[in-house]
Order: sequence, then C-alpha cells, then structure tokens
Amino acid sequence: MTWSMSSTLLAWLLQLSGALTSPTAGPPAVRALVFSDQAVRLLALQARSFQTEFLGCMIGEVRDGVVHVDRIAPADVSPLRSTMTQVVPETTCEAAGWTGTVGMIHNHLTGERCWYYFPGTEVPTSDEQSFVRTPYAVDAIMCGAKVVWIGRNMVQEELALVETGGGRGLEP
Repeated sequence: MTWSMSSTLLAWLLQLSGALTSPTAGPPAVRALVFSDQAVRLLALQARSFQTEFLGCMIGEVRDGVVHVDRIAPADVSPLRSTMTQVVPETTCEAAGWTGTVGMIHNHLTGERCWYYFPGTEVPTSDEQSFVRTPYAVDAIMCGAKVVWIGRNMVQEELALVETGGGRGLEP
C-alpha cells in the first residue's frame, strides 16, 4: 500500500468514525409529557379492566419539547401475547392504522418494577431496551396511580395520574 492510499484510507476511517459518533436525526428532545383528560380516563379504565398488561399507542404531537398525548389507541396485540408480566404487539402502531404516534405506553399490573434502569445502576431493563428500538419520542409505564416515562435523553421521569378537568392530564 502506498503512502497516498494509506492516507486516503486513514481520512476515510476518520470520517466514518465521526459519522458513527455524531448524533443522528431522530425524535426531538422531550422535557415534559402531558396527557389529555380523555387519555387519563382511558388509562384509569384500563387499569381497572384488565388482568393482563395492556399496550397503547400514544397519539399526539411534540411541541417545544413537550409531548402532548391527545388519546391512546390500542396497539395490535393478540390476547395470547398479553400476560400479567408481558405484552407483545403484533405490528407497529402505524401498521395498525394509527397516525401521529408519539410513543407507547403499557402497564405493570402489580405496580412493581416501574423503571427503565435497575435501581442504583445504569443497567437497562427490558422496557428501556424495547424503547431504544422504536422511533418514538417517549415511552411510558403506568404503575397504579403514576406513570413512569423516558424520552430520548434516556432520563427517567415520573408523573402522578390526576384527572384535572383542564386538559393537562398527568401532573408532575
């Protein structure tokens, strides 16, 4: 290999390494999650109605770093793929016919293990690992009267489930 070929190869490798470490275009950074009262009512109904985990497509928009969830549509889930500890969709929210999906939400029936990282560590749970494979801005877990959520900044947040009557939905 000649000097010019090796310098060209080195330049190409440096460009490639920069491309691999540069941030890619994706969902915008999110600093807040707001649910409409309709979405809160559906979550409360789901919590009382099912003996298995449910999975929903959060439909709304991201504005100025805030995810506004207008409604929650049911994900395409076979009853055989929803148990007390796991739920697996058959297809994506978009393939199921839902447009405007900003994230997904599921519940933990017992209100336990509601985190994206194991406590006291930076070790991701299966919920975090599932989220990073989606294109969505946020992911959420409903645990009793609270919702734990994560955005693309990978910082876990928590909201109390409160019907406000003012369109704000879940309040921190």
